[in-house]
Amino acid sequence: MAAIKTPEIQYAQSGEVSIAFQVFGYGSQDLVYVPGIISHLELYWEDATMANWLTQLGQHFRVIILDKRGQGMSDRIESSATLEDRIDDVNAVMQAANSKSATLLGLSEGGPLCLFFAATYPDKVDRLMLFGSMARFYGAEDYPYSVTYEAMSERLIPRFGKGAFAFMLGPKDEVPQEEIDRIARTERMSCSPSAFKKILDANRLIDARPILANVTQPTLIMHRRGDSAVNFKGSRFMAERIPNCTYLEFPTKSHLPNLDDTHNLVNAMVQFVNSTQVGESKPYKEKRLSTALFTDIVQSTDKLLSMGDHAWRKMLDAHDLIAQQKVAEFRGRIVKNTGDGILAVFDGPVKALQCAQALISALQEIDLPIRAGLHVGEVVNRGEDITGIAVNIAARVMDKAKSGQTVLTKTLKDLTGGSDIEFKSLGNFALKGLPEEFELFTPVN
Repeated sequence: MAAIKTPEIQYAQSGEVSIAFQVFGYGSQDLVYVPGIISHLELYWEDATMANWLTQLGQHFRVIILDKRGQGMSDRIESSATLEDRIDDVNAVMQAANSKSATLLGLSEGGPLCLFFAATYPDKVDRLMLFGSMARFYGAEDYPYSVTYEAMSERLIPRFGKGAFAFMLGPKDEVPQEEIDRIARTERMSCSPSAFKKILDANRLIDARPILANVTQPTLIMHRRGDSAVNFKGSRFMAERIPNCTYLEFPTKSHLPNLDDTHNLVNAMVQFVNSTQVGESKPYKEKRLSTALFTDIVQSTDKLLSMGDHAWRKMLDAHDLIAQQKVAEFRGRIVKNTGDGILAVFDGPVKALQCAQALISALQEIDLPIRAGLHVGEVVNRGEDITGIAVNIAARVMDKAKSGQTVLTKTLKDLTGGSDIEFKSLGNFALKGLPEEFELFTPVN
């Protein structure tokens, strides 16, 4: 096996945050590696087993590995990182590494990020691989494959920095003290206990279950049956719902890929990426996961009658200018003007939600009340226009909004983790033309 020297730490700029990454390996195919909940790029290479795992990957791929914002060598941040922030970070790292498209490898907590990235940017992801991962970080009544937030916090936070994650290594009586000391140091170097708590808090609202069907790339999900950190049944759950998925279950125990049967994982990954039997990955540029935003001027006909044609036209011009400025500010695109509102599309749900709130506030200042509706789902691009059930749902959701109110679906709410936005449930609603009821929410802060 060809040796790999410890790679240079490089930095990609994602907004105002510097994201640390490394590039190494001899392969012709790019592999973007998103680590789990704690990471530190330099410490990886000081651990013989981790260095061996990365070296094995480097024999077959051009590996691009990063520390997520707030962790390891990347910038510390004051607030929690949203899923969209982390998506932007991966984009920034790929651009800095001159990678136009790659296979994504998501380890543990890095999995939901990779799922969301693959569905949002299908032209940038050739294939997707997940190891020891999950669709939802915490357990729920309808997701019994993980512990609750309360149970995980009580278990990890008091011992963070002292080997809280030693259980990931394997059964307690089989883990030597040297390994426990090593994981404790990784915890301390990754982030502080308070920063780690923010990560746990942010993960409360991350739920990738609604988007699993939107992951169209060939996907390999791997899990060890004896993994005591993440239940293998969560991986089975994902594999049953991702359209083009291969599932491999190993009879070993460690949650970490650098322990136990590392060579089996690498062999499986190489065979998967080189296989033609799992279907060829195509750039699905016309379909992608997006957030649709509809707005509507409240009582527009009454305003037209009271103001007259000329004054109303000037008011609409002011509306259009504000809409263009706000949508651009939150990195969206106005698809069309609907006469007394807009349809806009965004890559991320948090930016779309923030834009809706900003539009309501800005237009209220010129005495032009609006309402807004949002939904996230698969959107089909048709030239400059967009179609798809997600667009129809967003329009029907807007119909339920009152003046000055933003209304959104539970699907969107579940993808806003880390944003510090709080929501109030409005209840279940039947939406015109749609068979099932939708639970709708409105932001309260």
